Amino acid sequence: MHMRLQTWFPFNLWCCVNGREWLARQLDQHKIGYLKRENCLVAVDDVRRAQELADEQLKTDWAGVLDPIAAQVHPIHQEMFDDYPVDYYWSCQDSEWASDIMFKGPEALAALYPHLIRHGMQNLGCEQVMRFLGRKVPTTGQLHGNFAGEVVTNLKHRPEGIRLKHYVNGNSVKMYDKQGSVLRIETTIIQPRDFKVFRGTDAEPEARKWRKLRKGVADLQRRAEVSQASNERYAKALSAAHCSKPLKELAEPVCRRKRKEDRPIRALNPMGAEDAALLETVSRGEFAINGFRNRDVRPHLYGATADTKRRRSQSAAVTRKLRLLRAHGLIKKVPKTHRWVLTDRGTETITTLLAARSADAQQLLKAA
Repeated sequence: MHMRLQTWFPFNLWCCVNGREWLARQLDQHKIGYLKRENCLVAVDDVRRAQELADEQLKTDWAGVLDPIAAQVHPIHQEMFDDYPVDYYWSCQDSEWASDIMFKGPEALAALYPHLIRHGMQNLGCEQVMRFLGRKVPTTGQLHGNFAGEVVTNLKHRPEGIRLKHYVNGNSVKMYDKQGSVLRIETTIIQPRDFKVFRGTDAEPEARKWRKLRKGVADLQRRAEVSQASNERYAKALSAAHCSKPLKELAEPVCRRKRKEDRPIRALNPMGAEDAALLETVSRGEFAINGFRNRDVRPHLYGATADTKRRRSQSAAVTRKLRLLRAHGLIKKVPKTHRWVLTDRGTETITTLLAARSADAQQLLKAA
């Protein structure tokens, strides 16, 4: 985690927080060995405990930590506002949330990284990038009519290596190699209002519903959840770049009829428009955090309708489609809810099949 915090009253006060430097000091305190090069931990003796310590950073009482710093910088604040006491309001101007994947050595990452770069440039178009960052995208692949921002993919050669970065309306997700043996996937949030948080208001704390994410430090934990989900979606999409399994091994089980509990289960046709739309829908980025329900899937497959009879018919059709995916082991039910999520096998299979569906025919012929 790296972020810039600021307070707006009575003046602008900036405070930069480096989560990795903070973590290094936590590791020192708990006597956990590590190897740090610049702003990168390339080896840690106890990775699980290090992750637990990093997670504890999100539980910080930011006002309690930052107000004393502000008092040192502006000691006459209380005297100036003695008649009208006003507290500082701390906000997060921008944040970077990184997921570091440590390889055993530079050779392993060097062999894989060119495949990741090529896959990111060729197969992760603007609609996929918007899904990584939690933006809704119609199943047609076209950007939503209300979206007025810009989606950009940028490739940059750095002294350490190559960085691939995707922008959506100022927010971004990027991938680059660090210190030879670390693959870093990083989400930067500058426009938090593009995301949602389940909260009440100051006037009605109990009136909780999904509202726009604020810059205030009160929403920092949700910002971290959104960023982590973005990193995981991007990592899953990249997993199809250098899959060691033959496509046949992934596709054959779901493209073949089967029987379950003496009931016939039809085969999937991932190259056909209908089943491809279903696979694209259930793998949408906005469903990666909380899963999806029948009513979430229905409008993406059939569009919105005010006709109650038609809506019931469509709901029944979606139920059959979800039952089909479950029978093939691609999705599973979230206990005690009406929500579904992709299984690990489902994530691998669907990502690979969709990548194959959009692959360039000439490139496939050259590889044959």
